[in-house]
Amino acid sequence: MKIYITGLLVLGITYAAQAQTGSLRNDTIRLSLKEAWQKAEENSRHIKINTINVDIAEAEVKDALRERLPEIGVKGSVEKASNIPIYENGIFSKPTQHEVIHTLYRAGADFYLNIYNGNKLNLKIKENQTLQKVYKIRKEQAVSDIHYKTATLYLELQKTFIFRDLIKKDIADQEVQVKEIKALYKNGVVLKSDVLRIELELSKRKMTLITIENDILIAMQKLNIILGIPDGEVVIPEAPFSDWNESITYEESLKQALQHSFDYHVSEQQSELSRIKLKQVKANVRPKIGMYGEFYYANPQIFLYPYNPDWYSLGIVGVKASFSLSSLYHNTQKVKAATLEFEKEEEAHKNTEDQLRQQVKEAYLRYQETLEQIKLAETNVAQAKENARIIKNTYFSQTSLITELLDADIQLLQTKFELEAAKIMARNNYYLLQNITGTL
Repeated sequence: MKIYITGLLVLGITYAAQAQTGSLRNDTIRLSLKEAWQKAEENSRHIKINTINVDIAEAEVKDALRERLPEIGVKGSVEKASNIPIYENGIFSKPTQHEVIHTLYRAGADFYLNIYNGNKLNLKIKENQTLQKVYKIRKEQAVSDIHYKTATLYLELQKTFIFRDLIKKDIADQEVQVKEIKALYKNGVVLKSDVLRIELELSKRKMTLITIENDILIAMQKLNIILGIPDGEVVIPEAPFSDWNESITYEESLKQALQHSFDYHVSEQQSELSRIKLKQVKANVRPKIGMYGEFYYANPQIFLYPYNPDWYSLGIVGVKASFSLSSLYHNTQKVKAATLEFEKEEEAHKNTEDQLRQQVKEAYLRYQETLEQIKLAETNVAQAKENARIIKNTYFSQTSLITELLDADIQLLQTKFELEAAKIMARNNYYLLQNITGTL
């Protein structure tokens, strides 16, 4: 019977951090889970990408707001003009040359202020602000996801350390028991087969210890990678503790999910974006009104007759309006398509809510299941301890077989593993529930 169960899902439980042998190495790092989260956030490229997306969205919002300011331009020109030939006797006759002012100068500025354009500018600003909210939610989701992934690896490392302590203590107990049985064999009380059986089981435990030591190295490397720590450094997790909330209800979890869930709120913002898009399309059939103006200096004066070579200035201010008649028939199908897109996003949002309810329900039930497993495992450990004590007494009093003794020892070790694994699983499921509800 295998002592070490490899199929158990790993996650957080308690471990009093110890050095492997003797004093701790210089490259040993002791980390709490919160410290691990901080390092993982600093090392996560996914979080950095989402942070940049938030900054880009913020810049686009500011850019859209500045479009409310008038468009202002400056311009200038210098031109050379030829004389004007006048064909008094027809175009095939020699013309007379009408003298003009040959050099023309002009410098000025103009502006245009959008007064009304179907509310398109306000809708564009609102669209960019909504996209900014989406990117902020995605960034928070990236942080939560990296927290959960880090917690999973951190708790796995905790579990392997705990399993190593359990197997080491069991090996020490078995070595004492081997000496006792060998002493009985020398006195002719037990058979040689009993000694061979107990030594074989001890050898299996030592093989299990080798497996667990390798599991520690593997789990540590996985954690080091996500934390951005070199593979050669040894990470020691803090002593485990039960930080889950046993009194939380499904209704409370669902309420938190509807308030904080990342996917749910992203879906909500996507629906809002489609609503804005529909308004933007409808705005195509509205008039455009703006104020414009121009001021310039020019030479010569050819604006009014008679012309003269003096400098003059002129300022013009006005309001102009336009309306696209073709939009009345060009926009029909665009409105229809935008309406259908909005309806699709509304259905997608409702579907996201349904999926969220299912995810919360499943995560909550699995969490409650592991809490019950802990209670059962604690009872099993107590029973296995008592059973092992009784069998040991009866074996050394020659009333039970070596197979019964070995089975009792294996059952005790097995129940200890199951208890610690259940605690790890409970903490992991609690973090999973928090990640789904958006509160991790």
